[in-house]
Amino acid sequence: MKKLFFLSCLAAVALASCGNKGSNNQEQSVLSPIMEKALNDETSKFYADFKSFPQQLSKLPIGVFDSGTGGLTVLEVLLNADMVNNISGKEGADGVPDFAGEAFTYLADRANMPYGNYAAENKQDFFKELVVKDALFLEDDKFWTNPADKEKTGVKQPCKILVIACNTATAWGLQDVSTLLKESGTGVRVIGVINAGVNALYDKLDKAGSPDSVAVGVLATVGTIASNAYERTINEIGAANGYKGFIKVVNHPCAGFAEAVDQEKDFVNTSLTAPREGYRGPKLGTGSEDVKEGLLNVYDFNYNNGEVLREKVDGKYTAFQLNSAANYAKFHLVTLLEKHKASGAKVPLKHVILGCTHYPFLLNTLNETIEQLKNFRDKDGKLVYEGLIHPDFEFIDPAVFTALECYEALREDNNLALNTVEGAFEGYISVPAYGLPADCLDADGNLSYNFKYGREHATEDITTVFVPFSRRYLDEETLARIENMLPASYAKIKKFID
Repeated sequence: MKKLFFLSCLAAVALASCGNKGSNNQEQSVLSPIMEKALNDETSKFYADFKSFPQQLSKLPIGVFDSGTGGLTVLEVLLNADMVNNISGKEGADGVPDFAGEAFTYLADRANMPYGNYAAENKQDFFKELVVKDALFLEDDKFWTNPADKEKTGVKQPCKILVIACNTATAWGLQDVSTLLKESGTGVRVIGVINAGVNALYDKLDKAGSPDSVAVGVLATVGTIASNAYERTINEIGAANGYKGFIKVVNHPCAGFAEAVDQEKDFVNTSLTAPREGYRGPKLGTGSEDVKEGLLNVYDFNYNNGEVLREKVDGKYTAFQLNSAANYAKFHLVTLLEKHKASGAKVPLKHVILGCTHYPFLLNTLNETIEQLKNFRDKDGKLVYEGLIHPDFEFIDPAVFTALECYEALREDNNLALNTVEGAFEGYISVPAYGLPADCLDADGNLSYNFKYGREHATEDITTVFVPFSRRYLDEETLARIENMLPASYAKIKKFID
């Protein structure tokens, strides 16, 4: 990828990072109620005293946030990245991590996930407010030490740059966070993952050396797909940079996929051996987003150890529930390809953008599924998806380009730590606030679905608080998954919680 192309892409897209401290932009910013409170209402619980923000940013941590642990896939890239010469700033590895010596603060807003459902429940304004609250916490210098605290008594550092490691939060909240930070006068920037994913796509197409027409898939949450952010950004960046080929975009909302990765009980419950009430994942049916009985041999689900919970009466399924992240991955990838097939497309699917930071956890499963689909034959021996998957098919993880954009922003502002001593790490997670009425919680003590998606924006209510990572809130299965897939992040987390 040429750096000039990358920077011109960023300038071309409306979802752009905020300007530097001291911007002379004369346009009047539109402030949402939470932004107005944070900037101007000293009586509000959400007021942020930006006038006292540190003047020297370089020694502050990099803030990364997501709805859960999926954003750790971005943190892992930040911790391991060696894409730039640290002396010259030019692209190319130099044997020294790009973010050597940097401190990191990670926030998982797990109590309020799934983020993808807020748009479906017509709660877009409340969701945008949640994203701004995430940003405000990372820019605060205090935290709740436990859920019972009425006030934040813990002391932490605010962050010098924010990375929204969540596609849904980027799609709906990046502009508000950008505006908030611009108005704060702190000089803090924000980076989102959607532009990075699209720039990664064009980098692949550019390196291919041909503007041939291709099809590109987008696997993302229901909320991200509803925002149309990926398709819009693909078209805008392509037009702004003179891309000559036609790109067919195949969107697919992956209901329950991110939640399955984070072991949300409404979508995956490994303690069960039979179907249950309250399951919110894909169901057996004939709709475009349903599990189709006629495709069960194509999905190739894992049925062992309760990974599918099913019941049959008189030879017919009365219940069929996915119960593992791997099966969610298989189902959604097959469904995306089936949509491409049903469209009568004449161009092969060359890339699929993993438009949720949870999905790279299942990259091995996704790659295996693509290879199986390339070779899948019907009963007559015909290749079912012949011509629909490009021979050089590749998944795109936006995390690498997100890291590059973050590095370039810090270097441009002279805010790199420039330190070889290992930087500190702090992790925080949202939990229900102490004292909520019992009918606001489910049997496991989490926010009930109806309460979570029934809340109103522009109130002073605090229904969730951010507390430090601990084994109380990160179960052993989640920690084992992080250890296996993201060893650098796991090492940081383990040191923090032990």
